[in-house]
Amino acid sequence: MPTSHSRVGAASVCAAALAFSGLAATGLLAAQPAAAADPAGYQNVRINEVTSLGNDTVELYNAGSTAVSLSGWKMSDDGFSPQSFTPSATTLAAGGFVTFNSPKGLGDADKLVIYTAGGAVVDRAEWATGKAKPAMARCGGDGTGAWTTTATATTFGAANAPGCPSPVPPASQVRINEVTSNGSDTVELYNGGTSAVGIGSWKYVDGDTAHSPVTISSSAPSATSIPAGGYVTFDSALGLGDTDSLFLTDGNGTSVDSVAWATGGAKPSDERCANGTGWFRTSATATPGSANSCTGNGSGGGGGQTGRLLGGGGALTSGCTPEAPSGTGPAPTGTSAWPGGLDVTITDNVCAFTTSTGPEGRDVSGLAFDPANPSVLWAAKNKNWLYKLVKSNGTWVPDPSWSATGKQIRFAGGSGQPDSEGVTVGGNGHVYVTSERDNADNTVPKDTIMEFDPAATGSTLTPLHQWDMTAQFPQLDTGSKDDANLGFEGVGYVPDSWLTANGWVDPLTGAPYNPADYPLHGSGLYAAGLEWDGTLHVYGLNSDGTFTTFGAVATGKASVMDVTFDAGTQRIVATCDNTCGETHTFMKVDAAGRIVPDVTYTNPAVMPTDNLEGFAIAPPSTCVAGAREAVWSDDGIHGFGSASSSYGHALYSGTFPC
Repeated sequence: MPTSHSRVGAASVCAAALAFSGLAATGLLAAQPAAAADPAGYQNVRINEVTSLGNDTVELYNAGSTAVSLSGWKMSDDGFSPQSFTPSATTLAAGGFVTFNSPKGLGDADKLVIYTAGGAVVDRAEWATGKAKPAMARCGGDGTGAWTTTATATTFGAANAPGCPSPVPPASQVRINEVTSNGSDTVELYNGGTSAVGIGSWKYVDGDTAHSPVTISSSAPSATSIPAGGYVTFDSALGLGDTDSLFLTDGNGTSVDSVAWATGGAKPSDERCANGTGWFRTSATATPGSANSCTGNGSGGGGGQTGRLLGGGGALTSGCTPEAPSGTGPAPTGTSAWPGGLDVTITDNVCAFTTSTGPEGRDVSGLAFDPANPSVLWAAKNKNWLYKLVKSNGTWVPDPSWSATGKQIRFAGGSGQPDSEGVTVGGNGHVYVTSERDNADNTVPKDTIMEFDPAATGSTLTPLHQWDMTAQFPQLDTGSKDDANLGFEGVGYVPDSWLTANGWVDPLTGAPYNPADYPLHGSGLYAAGLEWDGTLHVYGLNSDGTFTTFGAVATGKASVMDVTFDAGTQRIVATCDNTCGETHTFMKVDAAGRIVPDVTYTNPAVMPTDNLEGFAIAPPSTCVAGAREAVWSDDGIHGFGSASSSYGHALYSGTFPC
């Protein structure tokens, strides 16, 4: 939990490869289990290539991490009379391309507008005489690159050629870099080129097709040019709506750049991250006239792009009080960017985890998917509560058939208030929860693992078994509540089958691990993550209430906040929050039979730098189009801070390759 971190320690986006020692897994960056019903998915769809050379072909590209349904979408030309079109596929996969032939025809000098089924303007391209012959394409990055006229064969249905043409005209280095729709309706342009660009005759227009384009000079009379590496800002004379689009054209009417956003997306601002080149994301801080802040960005992002943080919002309930993060430190050396989708969605209701012992709504810590029923996500709340979560309209909510408000948990005998941090599902289907202290006596450590039967009735759960390892960690027993709070933060069930198949050497015998040597332990071992020093402690939990200690495993990180075994990558995953740069270390068995770090990834770049203590990856059985869900929990429900759409929310969902 946030107060515990008193110490700080050590092109196109189509697919990503996870490079593990002895294992290669490749998956699409872009897919989620189904095409997005939420219209916010359209924000990442862009006109990518167009030709007016007879066949009037249009290509759309999806740079987001969610598939988008094109059902009911329409297009128009300069007459702004929307008409249905027939795409080559009705669903535009993340990182994918769809083409269609314009039903209206496209002129030698014309414009093209794409609309959702609900009439929202998705994207707009304009060209002067001859500019779309042979074709006009985005170059230097599908979906985000500058518009240029190609002199070579078109690439409809595939990534645009990287040098189409070379060199890119200086004007094409000018990008819409930041927009706000919070009253000032400010637009920032950035020149990423090496020479000044005249913009005296350039125009802009919003997503209202009833509006005529307005010259930049009429909004900012002194804005006649942009110096190399410089900025121009102006306030839109057309206004900018809460859900809107903005399009920029040069003096000939040829498209230069565009951006679209859904409700609240440009508040405080929508900005490119990285500055001048990346994909747009909602920022917590507006920076007109200077480099974008990219508030909350990590080191990730594939292909120079970052994703979007979608969803969220809602008023805080009475007493619900988010807590700012503490203990921020660096990521381990050699950390890699997030290998999954770049977009992240807030997937819980605001202040969803308020309880009688935690009315402030925060302190959601460990997460675990149920391998036998991956539609279920278990969540542990520090103030002695356990939640069984299921999806409802894309949001994780308490399963009403289990408990609409979660169930309170106790120590053996029905006593105390476990400081419940980690959660996992054992091979027997039971739920195992770690506690690092008793909140009724929080200066004394109580590092335990408790086994609960999820089928038990009643609003309060007591453990079937409880294993107490407190005596193994005397360094935590100092009389300080902070030290007592640096114990077991996470726990993961590790199958015997993985340990034996990978040749794990039993540290107690020095020989290959033989599960039969421990007849009471069940079908796997448990790795408990110690926040104190980032080690994993491996245990056999015996059915008679005793346990076997197999020793500690170094993760290479200062702390561990959650532990999971991922069947997809066949790795133990040790997660650390902002204490270690928001990272996940995948652990393998090496040639010597030891569990060691393999590769470490950051979170998606759009996520806040908070006490994100929980992490879970859905089982491979849920994979669709090469991706599966990953979920994070914010122990402080702080998000990007007060007034941000993430404030008061605990759960975030993204995608991870299969």
